[in-house]
Formats: sequence, C-alpha cells, structure tokens
Amino acid sequence: MGLELTPPTIALRDLTLGYDRHPAVHHLDGEIAPGALLAICGPNGAGKSTLIKSIVGIVNPMGGAVDFGGAREKHGKREKIAYLPQAAQIDLSFPIDVFDMAAMGLWRDIGLFGGLSKLDLQKVREALASVGLNGFERRQIGALSGGQAQRLLFARLMLQDAAVILLDEPFSAIDERTVDDLLGLIARWRGEGRTIVAVLHDFDMVRARFPETLLLAREKIFWGPTEEALSPENLARARKMIEAFDERASACVRAG
Repeated sequence: MGLELTPPTIALRDLTLGYDRHPAVHHLDGEIAPGALLAICGPNGAGKSTLIKSIVGIVNPMGGAVDFGGAREKHGKREKIAYLPQAAQIDLSFPIDVFDMAAMGLWRDIGLFGGLSKLDLQKVREALASVGLNGFERRQIGALSGGQAQRLLFARLMLQDAAVILLDEPFSAIDERTVDDLLGLIARWRGEGRTIVAVLHDFDMVRARFPETLLLAREKIFWGPTEEALSPENLARARKMIEAFDERASACVRAG
C-alpha cells in the first residue's frame, strides 16, 4: 500500500476545545511533524480524547485552529486520516462479519456502494492475515475476543492507507500478545513514513516505544522527548493542574 501524499505538519495554534462552553483543552500550541510517533498522556479528564477528536474534525475549536497547511484539505474534507476511537464507542454487536468489517477500510476509495475488485478482495485478505485473523473471515464480529476485535480494527485502519493514524487508547483491556503484535504493526507504519499519534496510559510502554510525548492536563505540561515529558516533576504538575481545574468554568480568553 502506497501513500498518495506525504504526511503534513499538523500545527495546533492557540487551540482551545470544550463542550457547551466548558473548557477541555486550553491554548495549546505545538506541531506534530511528518512521520512522528507521538504519545498523548495525562491524567483522567486531561482532554486527551478531545484533542484527538479535534484533529480528526469531530470536535470544532472554541478558539485557535488545527492547521494542516492545506495539504490535507480536499473538497472541504480532511483526507487520508485514519482514526480509531476508544473501544467503548464501537458497537461490536452489529451483525457483520470480520471480512466485511475490515473491508470498510476501503470505503473512502471505492464508495459506500462500490463493489470490491479482485485486488480489493486480496488486500482485505492480506490485511486480516497480517494481524493474525486468517480463518476468521466469516465469523461475526460479536463472537470475537477483545484482542481479536482490536486486531480487526487495526486491519481496517491498514486498509485506509492513511498518512496520519490517530489511536485513542488502542490497548485497553487486551492481552499482552495482541499488544505486542499491534505495537509491531505501529512500528511498521512508522517505518513507512506515516504519522502516528496515540492516547496512552501505560507509561512504561510509552517510554519503551514512543520517542515523543505530549503530557496534557487541560493545557500543555510538556511536549518533547518522552523521558523529559514523563519526569516525576512533570507528572506531579499534571496531577496538580487537573485537581485545580473547575469543570464549570467558562472558556478563558488569553490576554494580549
């Protein structure tokens, strides 16, 4: 699978996010470089998932902007961004089998009602094999274990062939072997030049696998090399910041 475009620089410019005028992320500045492997970490309620959704375009800024430099804009839409939401947001009771669920990753290219060519069918089979789901093609997704379901969702991501891949807590409640296999797939994607951004809670995993970290606590605590980001001092500051936030406060306005 080849990329049609190289990943853009994703610039967060004075980005403020929230719901019903209540702030979730304040005045965030920074850039995600092309080909970055970035972890987003922070305490519960830090705004991590909200930030991912704003990059996808699900949550609109209250202030500032997510700037793709025009490279990802086409016909008013952001193209070639693959997004995996938290497992709780995915309905695995839907009556669809593994093959057809994976093939949904091709919809952007073939259209909702487009048929699958022989090449497309082969791509789906190869994606499922690459995540260890050979022989599961006609199994209903509701019959899968948590680890198998996550493998399937990674196969679907693979078929989107996206330059930018956003993952929201991709390793929650799955077995260690599946985690290792999917981390290997992420390393492969990075080797292909893709940008990967993941919301993660396992600091040991982040230190071992992710060279860059944004430590978030409703605002940027630190953005840079992981060992510096996850220092005891920064983690303590993040916890203190979350404890100090008022959930009922209105969005603040930066002076000047």
